[in-house]
Amino acid sequence: MIDALAADRARIVDFDAQIQDLERSLSVLRNQRAVVQERLDFYKYPVLTLPHEIICDIFIHFLPIYPSCPPLTGPHSPILLTHICGEWRRIALAFPALWRAVALSSHDPAWLLSIVLGRSGSSPLSICVDETNWIPGNARGELVSTVLPHRERWQYLSLCLVGLATDYPYPSIGGPMPLLQHLNLEFDYEYDMDAMPVPSFAEAPLLRTAILNDSASRGIILPWAQLTSLTLKIMYLSGCVPVLQQAANLTHCELELYNDFNETSVADIVLPSVQSLTFNDPDPLHRVDHLQTFIAPALCSLEIPERFLGRDPIDSLASFIAKSGCKLQRVDIVNRSAVSKHSYRTTFPAIRVFFDGEDSDSDASS
Repeated sequence: MIDALAADRARIVDFDAQIQDLERSLSVLRNQRAVVQERLDFYKYPVLTLPHEIICDIFIHFLPIYPSCPPLTGPHSPILLTHICGEWRRIALAFPALWRAVALSSHDPAWLLSIVLGRSGSSPLSICVDETNWIPGNARGELVSTVLPHRERWQYLSLCLVGLATDYPYPSIGGPMPLLQHLNLEFDYEYDMDAMPVPSFAEAPLLRTAILNDSASRGIILPWAQLTSLTLKIMYLSGCVPVLQQAANLTHCELELYNDFNETSVADIVLPSVQSLTFNDPDPLHRVDHLQTFIAPALCSLEIPERFLGRDPIDSLASFIAKSGCKLQRVDIVNRSAVSKHSYRTTFPAIRVFFDGEDSDSDASS
């Protein structure tokens, strides 16, 4: 027993010696680590030495070119830039131009939108609200309600709104909009214009461009005479008449027309200042000579589906030119099938004629 205790005491002394050796090694390692850490702390990564102005410019180039709107959240949103590092987060949150454009859907929470709009400071805004996805009635209109208090900063506004039960109406849209230049407004066909407040953009002195679908065009107050560019989507020809009569100063007009077989004849539509006229065909089934309804004396450029030139496209186009007294410089024929390219180009040698999106007249064969 005495011998065992003596052996243990010797082992204790040996353990103490090993511990001292290890502690000396740890001390050396800690000192070496401290030197390396000091060197790392002193080093500044080049990207973090950039002036804030350069970093802000990098941020702007990360986003779509204004007024195009990035999503509110996700990999292409400005919020992603706040997740890179603490320094960049502080810069991003304090940079109003980063938050001046935002695209929203029914799935985006209104409280987050409110935060983002607050970060935009006093910057002009580009807002795209798409509520066409079905959501519970009591949640509808929340995004519109959130952006409404900022209407004096609206510069570009796009609203796609679904029909509502009268129990859950959208808020009234109106009031001063001194910066608004571009408006895209679409209602679906369930939208009850009699039950909902009529949107008014009458106090928008800079508004020049509007895109409207059929439902929106029948339930909106606009300074029509100010507009220089107007797009009417998913409409019958008769529905265009009252709108185009009010918008007398257009220089560009784009019409997406359905064919109404029950439609009575429409009086001539005069577009006195239109220089560029585009027809879009959402339902290319039957030939109909829509072009003969229009008179456009200032027209320089025409884009039209061939079926909108009726059964004799060459004659229809020649008749329109003579009737309008215009000096067309360019014609784009879309979905050509009835007449050869050569026939168009030989009949109208003074006009540059293109087909189905081509951008040169090198191919003059049929």
